[in-house]
Amino acid sequence: MDERFQNYLDKIGEIGFVKKLTSSIAYVEGIPGVKLSEQVLFESGMIGQVVAIDEYFSEVLIFSTKETRVGEKVARTNKRVELPVGEELLGKVVDPLGESLDPFKSFGPLSESRPIDAVAPGINARRTITKLCETGVTLTDLLIPIGKGQRELVIGDKKTGKTRFLLRSLLAQVKSGSVGIYTIIGKSKATIKQMEEDIKDLGIFENVVLVAAAADAPAGLSYLAPYYGMTIAEYFRDKGRDVFLILDDLSVHAKVYREMSLLAKKFPGRLAYPGDIFYTHAKLLERAGNFSIHSGEASITCLPVAETVQGDITGYITTNLMSMTDGHIFFDHLLFIEGRRPAVDPFISVTRVGRQTQTKLQREVSQVLLSFLKEADRLKGFMSFGAELGEHILKAINKENQIMILLDQTSHENMPINVQLLLFGLIWGDLWAGLSEQEVRESEFRIIHLYESDLSIRRIIDSVIISVNSIDDLADRISRTPEFKEWIKKAEIKTASLNI
Repeated sequence: MDERFQNYLDKIGEIGFVKKLTSSIAYVEGIPGVKLSEQVLFESGMIGQVVAIDEYFSEVLIFSTKETRVGEKVARTNKRVELPVGEELLGKVVDPLGESLDPFKSFGPLSESRPIDAVAPGINARRTITKLCETGVTLTDLLIPIGKGQRELVIGDKKTGKTRFLLRSLLAQVKSGSVGIYTIIGKSKATIKQMEEDIKDLGIFENVVLVAAAADAPAGLSYLAPYYGMTIAEYFRDKGRDVFLILDDLSVHAKVYREMSLLAKKFPGRLAYPGDIFYTHAKLLERAGNFSIHSGEASITCLPVAETVQGDITGYITTNLMSMTDGHIFFDHLLFIEGRRPAVDPFISVTRVGRQTQTKLQREVSQVLLSFLKEADRLKGFMSFGAELGEHILKAINKENQIMILLDQTSHENMPINVQLLLFGLIWGDLWAGLSEQEVRESEFRIIHLYESDLSIRRIIDSVIISVNSIDDLADRISRTPEFKEWIKKAEIKTASLNI
């Protein structure tokens, strides 16, 4: 018999017995004073949450991989479900109960426990989102910016590059000082292990918590996973640290919740989902945001993921999530087939908060770039005319090709926002007009490398970007800055081609 079970039994004096089992739902008789959402403890040490109460039974959702048997004793705890949190979780892969998934890397008791279904802070505790959450991906940072504290839905079909985008964003945020929390819901064990290896390869694993509920885990654990991820995020937020939280993915979570609800004989609604599926996800995502804390401000930036089928964004769960988040990034399977990386459609994607975090220069670049890409799609119809094309059309098509090279990023490339703006200025100001596609790509990589490796060059670029407020000023400042000639030579870019 578990020691905690005996302690609660002695303290509260109420006992129940499991009378029936249905998958992850146990029907418990007894415990007359039990309350809805209360945590209960089984004789074997398993924990559960009361999800419904009727005249004869209490329905308990079981959070465990252990087997439960009919007749097992159950004790009340007189408190809501709490799970352990602490600094010790950094660099660990844990299940939704806070226990290590690696038997050779176990750790001792954590420093604190927190309720998993905490009430989201009210309006007085929140602050305006003013800081840009850099992802290192040019297309999103310039066209679909995300603010620190924003909830941005990531949607798209399977195998369209969503995970690569999430990993790259995680890398950029952890390098900037945020805590990373990656929550995996309903993926295979091989996928979970691969994710662990990928994060380690990025060199940021010591500042990331990986919460994982495998596909073969009990429904109760899969249901619990995003709540535990959010609870860990709130712990680090209260410590004064910004948090970057990924929930991958909530469409699987919704299916798990539907399964549990049907087994519990809840009345089914649209597509057999329970009527409270919207509330279930909304109360979770509402806990993210930018908050006022004792030492200033701290944010939880949340990127929930949802899967579409054949690019259909009108699905029930997808539209639910779109309505409760601050925008969405749509990965188009057709763009992926065409070879675009990332395969993000900037015309369908939306950000409702991120633009207020942009500088005047960034907003102008975003507006000009979107208009130019729309016009470039129209100009593609003229490409079949070949030599009959006018000079202005050829010039626009060449510029569009260079911009698409800028927006196209490999799976391991991260680009700081100031480098993105600098490269855009070089292209938009026709300073790279004479370079071939290969030369443009090589030049981009060299400039990124110089920015990250040479502090003096970084300071020059940052000072130029900070000092200008328009695209015209940016191109003019680049052409008039003598220091640029030196590092352009170091990058082996021909100055004549740059017209500097």
